[in-house]
Amino acid sequence: MNLIWHDRLYVGKLAGRCRRLIRRRLGQNRYLPGVFVITPASGGHNILDIYPAWSLLQEYYENRQLLVIGIAVGYGEALSLAGKIVEDMYRETGGFCLEDFL
Repeated sequence: MNLIWHDRLYVGKLAGRCRRLIRRRLGQNRYLPGVFVITPASGGHNILDIYPAWSLLQEYYENRQLLVIGIAVGYGEALSLAGKIVEDMYRETGGFCLEDFL
């Protein structure tokens, strides 16, 4: 898997304590229980996708590129962080177009 890190990476409070370790281990395709990554939606009418980091170890993601917009520890923190991203997007662009925001 090839992870591309967004310049303005959103990091949850818990993830902020070990931000560098999370990024390094995700880059090494290591198992990280409880860690979630937030990416642009893969399809449909959604804005963002939230993936548990362990799911990115599946063969499906082996030859894929993912733009990581946020990292969080725990699903609750991931939901809050996704909400913050959408809120900031609406505040800056006046809409819900992720491409315009990024």
